[in-house]
Amino acid sequence: MTETQQDLMAFEKLTKMKESFFKEIGKVIIGQENILEHLLIALLSQGHTLLVGVPGLAKTLIIKTLSDILDLSFKRIQFTPDLMPSDITGTELIDIDNNTGQRSFRFFKGPVFANIVLADEINRTPPKTQSALLEAMQEHKVTAGGKSYDLDEPFFVLATQNPIEQEGTYPLPEAQLDRFMFNLEIEYPSNEEEISIVRGTTSSDETNLNAVITKSEISLLQELIKRVPSSDNVVEYAVKLSASTRPQSELAPDFIKKTVDWGAGPRASQYLVLGAKAKAVLDGRPSPNISDVKSLAAPILRHRVLPNFNAEADGCLLYTSPSPRDLSTSRMPSSA
Repeated sequence: MTETQQDLMAFEKLTKMKESFFKEIGKVIIGQENILEHLLIALLSQGHTLLVGVPGLAKTLIIKTLSDILDLSFKRIQFTPDLMPSDITGTELIDIDNNTGQRSFRFFKGPVFANIVLADEINRTPPKTQSALLEAMQEHKVTAGGKSYDLDEPFFVLATQNPIEQEGTYPLPEAQLDRFMFNLEIEYPSNEEEISIVRGTTSSDETNLNAVITKSEISLLQELIKRVPSSDNVVEYAVKLSASTRPQSELAPDFIKKTVDWGAGPRASQYLVLGAKAKAVLDGRPSPNISDVKSLAAPILRHRVLPNFNAEADGCLLYTSPSPRDLSTSRMPSSA
C-alpha cells in the first residue's frame, strides 16, 4: 500500500472519528461545540490550549472527558502559590537497593508525564513554577539532574484560568503564553443548554463513555496533518496576518501602531497554517483555504498581541489576561 493510499484511509478515518467524538463527548458536555472543535484542532496540530472562563463553566470537566474518549492518560495539577517546579516535573530521591544496601539517586516522575495534563488555575502560581512547563510544552521532554526524560506522546497541555479574580494571581510569562496555540474564551450556556445541563446533573443517570480512537492512531493523524498540502496564498496570508499585528511592520494598519506594543511572532503564523490544515481535514476537505485561517485568527492571536496604554485608555483590550505591566499591581493586597 502506497503512502498516498494510507493517507486517504487516515483521512476517511479522521472524518468518522470526528462524528464519534462529538457523539460521545455530547453525552457529558452540553453545547460548547466551538470550544470542542478547537480542542480537537489543537490536539491534531500538536498545540496546547489555554481555557479562560469564570468558575462553573465545565472547563475541567471538558478536559477530563476529552481524555476519557481519546483513551489517553490524564493528570491534573492544581496550581497554588506554594507549588514548586519539582511538584510538576518530578524530583530525585535517594533510593536504597534492598539486596546490596547501595544508595543512589532515582528520578520519580511528576504529573507532567501524562498524555493530557490539566494545569488548573495556572495563574495562581509564581512565574518560577509556571516556567517549569516551558521545556515540556516545547521540547516534549523534562530535564532533571542533568538527564533528559522524554514525555509520552501525544502530549497535550490544557491550562485553565479565571478572568475575574486577579488578586493573588501571577500573569503568565510571555514566553509561556506563546507556547499555547489557542486562548479560548468559554462563554455561558444558552437558556436551553443550561436546562439540559441541570436536568442531566441532578439525576441519578450514569454515563458510559467509549473511546473513539487509540493513542497510536492520534500520533498517525498528527503526522497526516503535517503532510496536508497548503497553497502559497494561504501561507502568505497567514504570515501577513501575523505581521500586521506588529507595530514595527510595514503591513500594520495605523490603529495597530497606535494601540499595540508588541505583536504576534512567527509561532502564530505556524499555528495559523497548522490549524487551518487540521480544520480543513476535519471538515472533509483535502487542503485549507484563507477562510480557515480567518476562522482561527482570534484564538491564536488574542494572547500574543500586547496592547499599550492608549488601547487600555480607549477600552480596546485585545488581551483577556492581565498584561505583564500589571504584575506588580496584581500582587498588591487589597486596601479593604
